[in-house]
Amino acid sequence: MTTPLVFIDGDQGTTGLQIHQRLRHRTDLQLLRLDPRFRKDPQHRAEAINACDIAILCLPDDAAREAVASIHNPSVRVIDASSAHRTTPGWTYGFAEMGAGQAQAIARAKRVSNPGCYPTGAIGLLRPLLQARLLPADYPVSINAVSGYSGKGRAGVDEYEGENAVQAPAFQVYGLGLTHKHVAEIAQHSGLVHRPLFVPAYGAFRQGIVLTIPLQLHLLGAGVTGQTLHACLTEHYAGQPPVQVMPLADSKALTLLDPQVMNDTDDLRLMVFEHGQQVLLAAVFDNLGKGAAGAAVQNLDLMIKQLP
Repeated sequence: MTTPLVFIDGDQGTTGLQIHQRLRHRTDLQLLRLDPRFRKDPQHRAEAINACDIAILCLPDDAAREAVASIHNPSVRVIDASSAHRTTPGWTYGFAEMGAGQAQAIARAKRVSNPGCYPTGAIGLLRPLLQARLLPADYPVSINAVSGYSGKGRAGVDEYEGENAVQAPAFQVYGLGLTHKHVAEIAQHSGLVHRPLFVPAYGAFRQGIVLTIPLQLHLLGAGVTGQTLHACLTEHYAGQPPVQVMPLADSKALTLLDPQVMNDTDDLRLMVFEHGQQVLLAAVFDNLGKGAAGAAVQNLDLMIKQLP
């Protein structure tokens, strides 16, 4: 196999910088970089995309669609880190641990859509339970999540670290119109038949996510308990090191969840809490790791193995 040529379109953004830092010292691939003068020039970007083996798009949605439309070289493969193609037919969803055969599908795919940060936690918790029919597909799911401000991209970093940082709030809930772009992605890839109620927020910390999903056991099937749900998650992710299901005894000993505890890792930690007829599903991970750059590099490594 020849050394693959990888082009990161948008390598100056939050996710693009992270991916570049992870790849720049690797000797099993080559990075194609544009002269800074041409980073926003459509012609030079199109030439670079068509010259590479794998393009990683770290762009706004519309720009990502334009980049894909500019590809005329049939051998070019794409990893799109935007939300432009996450529910688009023909694109492979880049969550390798999501189900049996998903990693192999990513490895063979021409077009891979990197999961969103919040959907990584939500789908990671919901999909195994829905597939096992422990959670009804029409369950009225509510999702609450808090991310570090880097989840807002460079604008969020500037808001909290720039010259006007003193004005930034310590905590802000957003998506109040209940039309957040991640909702359709979560519903489609988890297997829900109704849109979940999703309430996202930013905190005054740079990176990390804590996401929780409350469940009422009396709305589930007879005999379903927190232990049943935990056993399902444990079995689903057995042998998949990036996803850790915390033992029930360890989660029971917790008194709080720190959204930053998984920072600087590419792991996803899942937990189940239970009291009486109520269960709380929880996920903690780095929004820049498993929630973005880490997943993109994981998908890249899978795809490289399939290059001629």
